[in-house]
Amino acid sequence: VPSFNRPVRISAHVVIMPPGHPYSRLLDDAVIQIRPGAAFGNARHPTTRLSVKGIEFLLKEVRPDWLDKDCTVLDIGTGSGVLAIVAVCLGIKKGIGIDIDPCALAEAEENIALNNYRSRITISDRKIAAINASFSMVVANLRCPSLKTLCRQVTRLTDADGWAVLSGFRPREKQDLIGLYTDRYFQCMWTAEHLGWSAVVLKKMVTKKGRAS
Repeated sequence: VPSFNRPVRISAHVVIMPPGHPYSRLLDDAVIQIRPGAAFGNARHPTTRLSVKGIEFLLKEVRPDWLDKDCTVLDIGTGSGVLAIVAVCLGIKKGIGIDIDPCALAEAEENIALNNYRSRITISDRKIAAINASFSMVVANLRCPSLKTLCRQVTRLTDADGWAVLSGFRPREKQDLIGLYTDRYFQCMWTAEHLGWSAVVLKKMVTKKGRAS
């Protein structure tokens, strides 16, 4: 297990480091400060790394054009806030991170401030059903039963031209989960596995009946 008392590269472009640590960044690096805490999502876990790689795939390879647009991200179960921070650091203009854990909310707020994104990322305890907006990207790093339960909400909250990045499930759960999301609503564009965990990137699509999902 790598030490997180120093900067750690977790993807081709994203480096996570503790606050105040010196680091000589490469030209295209996104260097993000995360204070070690109790909240899930500080890049120690394989699912966080997979989520970051999925976000990076989307923003660096598929939709770099989003960098000049008013694109938004919703991070469901934000934990430390790292995924919302990564998305904004890589080019998303504004984001919302939601969580029900008061400890996670406090740590996410601190990490948003550390990275000077208070004007671009909102941390909230709002229930997902109370969010009446749609987003360019919806990110959820949660266990498979939760991702299945959230399928309708993720569909509702993703723009017609939007994408979803899902992680937190096992390889053996991947096909059922992809099947649920791609039955009418999404097309699977990317998958990855790491240390017994999986992630997918899904593109919102028009249904077989020709109606926007």
